[in-house]
Parts: sequence; structure tokens; C-alpha cells
Amino acid sequence: MKNSKKFLLKQEQKKNKEKILLHACCAICSSYPVSYLKDAGYEVIVYFYNPNIYPDSEYQKRLDAQKTLCKHFEVELIEEEYRQDEFFEYVKGFENEPEKGLRCDKCFALRLQKTAEKAKELGIENFTTSIVISPHKNFQKLSAIGQEIANKENLNFLAIDFKKKDGFLKTNKIANSLYLYRQNYCGCKFSLR
Repeated sequence: MKNSKKFLLKQEQKKNKEKILLHACCAICSSYPVSYLKDAGYEVIVYFYNPNIYPDSEYQKRLDAQKTLCKHFEVELIEEEYRQDEFFEYVKGFENEPEKGLRCDKCFALRLQKTAEKAKELGIENFTTSIVISPHKNFQKLSAIGQEIANKENLNFLAIDFKKKDGFLKTNKIANSLYLYRQNYCGCKFSLR
């Protein structure tokens, strides 16, 4: 009887947890954010929306790694349909921008907007992204984009700098322990240059 009471209590706690939709750019970057958010008491739902990833084979490797990570942490994974044409259309005219330029800002905005829309569809008030853990990405810029979208959509963007307190080191340790696929470029066709 005691075990069934404990089980029911755990189920009730799980039901009452506040949900957060975590946009995952890749399994490496989302390893520590998933762990961090779970430890903070959130029910984490991972959202894999990355039409920027090129080519298709690279997308599949990153998605497979994300599935492994989500299975490990026992979190739900939502995979959005992979449509590269959405990305190419959205960044049209910005193809020759340098890395960290306006094309990247547009790419972030596209993915965070879609994440906010998915959060609203699911009735989730909170969203964030794992992109910010990369030492190559600007936390302030990404947070401003996320906050602007959150204000427009009447949601909460959690601007968490996952890099702090050795977050990048922690994410790599988790990824290495799970033998996750490690990419060597940001993801889009233009970042391969």
C-alpha cells in the first residue's frame, strides 16, 4: 500500500509541474538545458524545429541524437516537419551575410517564433532555447529576440544563460557520456563556407 501511495504522489507531482517548451538546436547543446530545467522543477518538452540544417543527412543525424537524449532524460520530444524551403525563403536576400550577422538573427527569430506558436498551441506559457549555451552565440541578442516574440505572443521567455556555471562543460560531459553525434558547423548551408 505504501508503494502505491508513493507512486500516486509522484504522479500528482508530475501533473502539477509547470511545463516549458525547450527549443533544441541539437542534442549537444540541449543536454545540460534539459537537465537544468528538470532539476529546476519544470516538466520539459523538447521541440526540434530546425529547417536551417543542411543537408538532409545532417538533419537526420542531429534528430537521432536528440531522440537518444530525450529518451535518456525521459522527456517528450516533438519533432516539427523538416522543410528547408521555409528557412531559405525566410533568409532570402541574406545569404551572403557573415556568420553572426543578420542571416543568423533571422534564423533565430524564425525558430523561436515557431517555438512560441507551438507553445501556444499546446497551452504552455513558458519557452526557451538551447542555442544560448553555445560560446559562439550571443546571449543578449538571442534573449532580446525571444523576449520580443514572447511579448507579442503573450508568453514567458525564460532567458537563461545556460553557459554560466560551466554549463558548456556540463553539456559536453552529458553528451560524451551518451556518445551523442557531434556536428562541426552551425547547421545551415551558408555556415559550411
